[in-house]
Amino acid sequence: MASDILLYQSDLVPVGEDQTQHLELTREIAERVNNLYGGRKWKKLGGRGGLLFKVPEALIPPAGARVMSLTDGLSKMSKSAPSDQSRINLLDPKDVIANKIKRCKTDSFPGMEFDNPERPECRNLLSIYQIITEKTKEEVVSECQHMNWGTFKTTLTEALIDHLQPIQVRYEEIMSDPAYLDNVLLEGAVKAAEIADITLNNVYQAMGFLRR
Repeated sequence: MASDILLYQSDLVPVGEDQTQHLELTREIAERVNNLYGGRKWKKLGGRGGLLFKVPEALIPPAGARVMSLTDGLSKMSKSAPSDQSRINLLDPKDVIANKIKRCKTDSFPGMEFDNPERPECRNLLSIYQIITEKTKEEVVSECQHMNWGTFKTTLTEALIDHLQPIQVRYEEIMSDPAYLDNVLLEGAVKAAEIADITLNNVYQAMGFLRR
């Protein structure tokens, strides 16, 4: 992860709260290499001087930095989880989404609320609704606080289906045109290689290595 970030000179890295430790390691590596080989030392070897690697910052969204499982509000939602019921996949059909939300774990408390520590599932589902509707936390509370679970699940299901529908349509368009997809991948590979080659050449030069 660190090499991927540093090789392409990333300024901002979108991560969840549980990934910040990996980014912190990346930052430490960048600062260490810059201090050891950058600046005047690099310039004496014929380089431009300055930083070899950009020191990236974390880009953590204000809402939804960590989406939790539909079956356990204390566990992270993950595509590698054994149960498909624990997550919403981008390509899930409408009936599958409806079934997953219908069966997801809830509680016996009345109403809907974000900040009750005894209601992790409620907080998680409200957060998902906030993310996909692009509403503020206050707007979601005002809309949903007096709903029962049945009403809210219906509201959340409809919002999820509406949010994912254009993504699914675009996916089908892209997958139906392999030539277009291959061209996009090729263009991306060329652009990525250009950036990577510059970074690698600079590092080789600053560290005193000769490339074959």
